[in-house]
Amino acid sequence: MARTHRVVDHIVGYLAASGVEYIFGVDGANIEDLYDAAHFNDDITAVLAKHEFSAATMADGLSRSGAGLGVVAATSGGGCLNTVAGLGEALASRVPVLALIGQPPTTLDGRGAFQDTSGRNGSLNGEALFSAVSVFCRRILTPADITTALPEAIAAANRGGPAVLLLPKDIQQASLDVNGAVTGHPAGLAIGAALGDPQAIAQALRHADGPITIIAGEQVARDDARAELAQLRSMLRARVATVPDAKDVAGTPGLGSSSALGVTGVMGHPGVAKAIADSALCLLVGTQLSVTARAGLDDVLASVPTYSIGSAAPFVPCTHVQTGNLRGSLRLLTQALNGNGRPTGLRVPDVVERADLQPPSHDGDGVRYREAMAVLDAALPDGLDIVVDAGNIGASAIHYLPARRDGRFIVALGMGGMGYSFGAALGMAFGRRRRTVVIAGDGSFFMHGMEIHTALQYGLPVTFLLFDNHAHAMCVTREQLFYSDLYSYNRFGPSRLGAGLAAMFPGLSSVDVDTIDDLPAALQAALDIDGPSVVAVQCSADEIPPFAAFLGKTAVKNPVIAEEISSHVVARA
Repeated sequence: MARTHRVVDHIVGYLAASGVEYIFGVDGANIEDLYDAAHFNDDITAVLAKHEFSAATMADGLSRSGAGLGVVAATSGGGCLNTVAGLGEALASRVPVLALIGQPPTTLDGRGAFQDTSGRNGSLNGEALFSAVSVFCRRILTPADITTALPEAIAAANRGGPAVLLLPKDIQQASLDVNGAVTGHPAGLAIGAALGDPQAIAQALRHADGPITIIAGEQVARDDARAELAQLRSMLRARVATVPDAKDVAGTPGLGSSSALGVTGVMGHPGVAKAIADSALCLLVGTQLSVTARAGLDDVLASVPTYSIGSAAPFVPCTHVQTGNLRGSLRLLTQALNGNGRPTGLRVPDVVERADLQPPSHDGDGVRYREAMAVLDAALPDGLDIVVDAGNIGASAIHYLPARRDGRFIVALGMGGMGYSFGAALGMAFGRRRRTVVIAGDGSFFMHGMEIHTALQYGLPVTFLLFDNHAHAMCVTREQLFYSDLYSYNRFGPSRLGAGLAAMFPGLSSVDVDTIDDLPAALQAALDIDGPSVVAVQCSADEIPPFAAFLGKTAVKNPVIAEEISSHVVARA
């Protein structure tokens, strides 16, 4: 039987022609026509998540990993509202995501429709709501509107952030006349992205007399400018530090770049401040340096000439070059510094000892964070992707665990939403088709960990490492340090997540680990499984992680650096 070409058929066909392979979402009455269209298109797969927040983070994770544009679909009412936190993370981190949001039919706008978000007659205004968490939002009012709105939305998303199309059900079902084949633009390309001219930075580098320090950020990952950054670093003989959510963009000591300084900020390495202080110039590449990323660096950055290149101006005083195409601008900068333009005053920097934060020792029950990260470092192979969730264990992974060679290391610090890692890891595994490891606490698991079942359903190679301390442990630490440890709202009853998940999900390899001696074998067995696996590690809510706000001046051996960290991290912020 011949099928009518509908608006939803056009959307799915255009996305497929643009290189999109997956739409992540949760089905429902006002988005089911999109799923129907996807079923009849062999080039795109509609993936069913357990929760719309996780569907949004799947799209975010796929996009953040460099595998293309992430697309999320949700029905009206509570379904679409559940995407808001995920879209807020993508907005704050400038991650390209396309959200397709179903709405009740336009014929019922303002007339008491179930889940009405038309904004009419006292109903919730979906366009106003989603405009606040996107770089582009448009409600489609006629079938023909989709032919211009869809490419505009994709172009806006690829400039950095989520774009939202609100799709009433009658519009989705409407017939659409399209002349010729449906074609799209490459979905991973920012069409018409402005190429910033880095000549001001080149001139400053030519006159620099001494070492150069680079702080690399999340736009390096988003624009896949790793090779261009490496070429620039080599030319400048610079040392490179990264912000926490760009840990994989500059190499690590012993893994491809002996000049890597580690991570900046509240979970970072104190030696970064000394390296900047000893520099002739500091260059920020693709980062705004939020408080989390710059804690302990404000004073030292103010004392050194600081330049920036990226899609958004940093939160610190500097000379900034705006660019929507970081790869292209870094190439221009390297070219400008070649030949007669080569800087002559640069020198190879002195060796800076890599310094770690020093949390107090802890002798309670459970596996210690640093010991666990040492086991992971020894066992996780090259080419493996890592996604880290919020909390004490996340801080430990950011501080202690190096990224893998040719692997991604992702943490969402735009909004810092707990549970992000579960969906994001699935999106990465779909997009990159390789083993992905989640590092998360039990608090994050209890929020969105049921996506483990989604990994099992689709046979994805994701290993979930759940660090179970029976608490929102970072909040427990705050209660202890800042509220005299008089009470706790943040401790849970005990759980055995490994055994519990094995019983819940037949076919899932899931085990509990109680001691550090048992972790290596359990981890290796989990990595060898062709599909998802779970290792739940018992640890302690009372262990303080490597997080500068919790440590004070005594945790950092260099007193100058310690004063910097102490003065720039507000304890109760």
